[in-house]
Amino acid sequence: MSDQQLEQKRVIWLRQMAAFGQGMPNGFAGVSLDVLDCALSSALALNLHCPVSMEMFVEGNRANAAPPKTMRIGIAADHAGYELRQYLFIKLNDAGYEVIDFGDRSPKMDDDYPNFVIPMAQAVASGKVERGVAICGSGVGASVAANKVLGVRACLIHESFSAHQGVEDDNLNVICLGGLVVGHASAWELVQTFLAAQFSGAERHRRRLDEIAALEKRELSKAS
Repeated sequence: MSDQQLEQKRVIWLRQMAAFGQGMPNGFAGVSLDVLDCALSSALALNLHCPVSMEMFVEGNRANAAPPKTMRIGIAADHAGYELRQYLFIKLNDAGYEVIDFGDRSPKMDDDYPNFVIPMAQAVASGKVERGVAICGSGVGASVAANKVLGVRACLIHESFSAHQGVEDDNLNVICLGGLVVGHASAWELVQTFLAAQFSGAERHRRRLDEIAALEKRELSKAS
């Protein structure tokens, strides 16, 4: 790595730390980005050695990022996901999100997840809600149902890497969870990570999503 590339990486790392407002090296806490821009015109001259990579820092702080207060979230679950839905509904409201509840609003053992997940997925596709949370017993059925709606990109997620990487690379807009698989606290961390992540917009990711969208259109034309 060249000196210029190393300098750029260090500056980016410090700016990221400042943006999060925590974990700054001694002497930099509370420093504004403008001051950093001036002070770090030559990061090499400061002889800084980052204790962790920028990627590691961001990974550890995604779930703590402040949520967009105006983001509208849809949530849906069947009987097997009812308790987790109740928990997440409260947590999302407390965190400042606007939450649209697509049910089921009482745990009926003979209910069917498509009746709740599909209307929620349609709301995501139409833009009525920005992202969705779908829950059934394992999360598998909810994922299958949500992905039948054109424009929805849903995935079963039970670990933190995919919760943000799926959004950053694949523009995931619905997270699916297993109410009988993942604990409440873990589910809340996953949902926070999912909602805090943003699509990178990188050309290679847009190209791949365009290929998927083209396939959807071809299949739709065959059916009509």
